[in-house]
Amino acid sequence: MSNTQSSDATLWKGAIFPAAVVAMITSIGVTVINGKSGLLAGALASFTVIIFFSIHLLVSRVSRNLDPMLTMTLAMFSYFAKVLFMGIFLLLITKFTDRSTVDRASFAICAILITMAWLFGELRSFMKLRFQMPLPKKEGDM
Repeated sequence: MSNTQSSDATLWKGAIFPAAVVAMITSIGVTVINGKSGLLAGALASFTVIIFFSIHLLVSRVSRNLDPMLTMTLAMFSYFAKVLFMGIFLLLITKFTDRSTVDRASFAICAILITMAWLFGELRSFMKLRFQMPLPKKEGDM
């Protein structure tokens, strides 16, 4: 396994653990408060956030050896595709599910907290990777 593959895996592992813990805690919390509609909202929010951020890491893994312009194009395409599909997904949930089936407030609270946990975990993992990287030597150092 190359260094970039291990850093991608490290970022994903560092992000998935806190996100999964927060997803379980928030899903249980909204289930206790809102019952079945809270459970479904928590499960949908967990699925949505984890898939959304995992796609980003997958795109970076796929594009790591490509030309920088192609990498940027792929990153922009994946970003807009994720936003588009997220909008369609949320529209479908809004239009085709009743409020008694999926509690909107529970979904929003869970999604925000899971997103914060994912970003915190990914940032923490990234900082660990950055601190382990060797610094370039100055011209005067030998």
